[in-house]
Amino acid sequence: MTAKAQTLLAQAQKTLLTPYGLNVADLNTVFGTIMAHDVDYADLYFQYSRSEAWSLEEGIVKSGSFNIDEGVGVRALSGEKTAFAYSDDISLPALTDAASAVRAIAAAGQQRKAKAAAKRIQKAGHRLYLPLDPLASLDATAKVKLLEQLESYARAEDSRVTQVMAHIAGEFEVILVAGSDGRLAADVRPLVRVSLTVIVEGPGGQREQGSSGGGGRTDYSYFSTEILRTYAREAVHQAVTNLEARPAPAGTMSVVLGSGWPGILLHEAVGHGLEGDFNRKGSSTFAGRVGSRVASNGVTVVDDGTLPGRRGSLNIDDEGNPTERTVLIEDGILKGYMQDTLNARLMGVAPTGNGRRESFAHLPLPRMTNTTMLNGDKSVEEIIQSVKKGVYAVNFGGGQVDITNGKFVFSMSEAYLIENGKVISPIKGATLIGSGPEAMNQVSLIGNDNAP
Repeated sequence: MTAKAQTLLAQAQKTLLTPYGLNVADLNTVFGTIMAHDVDYADLYFQYSRSEAWSLEEGIVKSGSFNIDEGVGVRALSGEKTAFAYSDDISLPALTDAASAVRAIAAAGQQRKAKAAAKRIQKAGHRLYLPLDPLASLDATAKVKLLEQLESYARAEDSRVTQVMAHIAGEFEVILVAGSDGRLAADVRPLVRVSLTVIVEGPGGQREQGSSGGGGRTDYSYFSTEILRTYAREAVHQAVTNLEARPAPAGTMSVVLGSGWPGILLHEAVGHGLEGDFNRKGSSTFAGRVGSRVASNGVTVVDDGTLPGRRGSLNIDDEGNPTERTVLIEDGILKGYMQDTLNARLMGVAPTGNGRRESFAHLPLPRMTNTTMLNGDKSVEEIIQSVKKGVYAVNFGGGQVDITNGKFVFSMSEAYLIENGKVISPIKGATLIGSGPEAMNQVSLIGNDNAP
């Protein structure tokens, strides 16, 4: 184990065990209670998090929130059966009670004995971000000033801006995962986010809105003046564009997706359908199709939890496994699914580091990290020039997807009409309706531009 990984583990133990009079030997005692019965595997998931959110509207801070959450989840697995208990009291008596509750799974589980590992194996993950505390990186006055800067930059972009809503959020999370196989892994996860929504008003009283934002696994120092000005410029540009837009035409036509946020279509219409639990249960449209063609030639989709600083990246997943770069679709052929430990074992494959928990009070599920389609070899200009009539979707709003068949509905927040290979005018009210699997098989050109 590297020195950096040992530092993370020490910090996690100091935060999650020591204040409550616990040590690693106590964890072995808890596992002894669980594994005395016929259990295949058990784990303990300790979590401590502090989060905050600040919102500014009409020049004043309209809302603020602060939350502290901590607890431990105890899980036992036997065959396909899972027993789970959790407690917001991190103490040896609470852990013992939870262990006693989950070991009842053995009565209906597989009839074989399993022993807890006597020696703890410290698992090292990646080093994708620093163990920063975003909430401590700025005092309250500076956080309000950051919101005020966002508003001033947005209003300075265009005199038609009538309303600005700015929002910042930060989270500091520490996790510790211990497994009956001897694993002991930890992570310290910072996360920050800024979002901005502006409303502009035209001469006739018509109003339109635009939004922008960003963040990642860092602290508030990430939001430099340049970055905040970029958010303001993007939000105002989107709002003004919609102010000048004409209603979108109806009908079936070609769609050119911009890089960046339009990737939400890939995330929702394809990504969720490639998560292991849906495929093990046969409820995904991609179930049982490994090795088959599911997309056009040239389409390669990966889930990569190892991108430094990205919001979806993790040093380890919520089961203590290092995250990976998993190729899901390669040149149109389905290669595999995203897996957590349970679904991987039941499907006879290896975990991919995609075990995710909503909190200590929830079971892990195989879920995405950063899911992207890899670059092609065409420029944006070449792709647009190839379209006789279609829509260039630069940004998306809300949407919904049915993963059982891949059908989706998405609204476009910034879009343009294409005619005879040229962008003619902005349009508004555009809604994209279709099927993820069908759309993937109709991809004809792939851009070479990377989203920031």
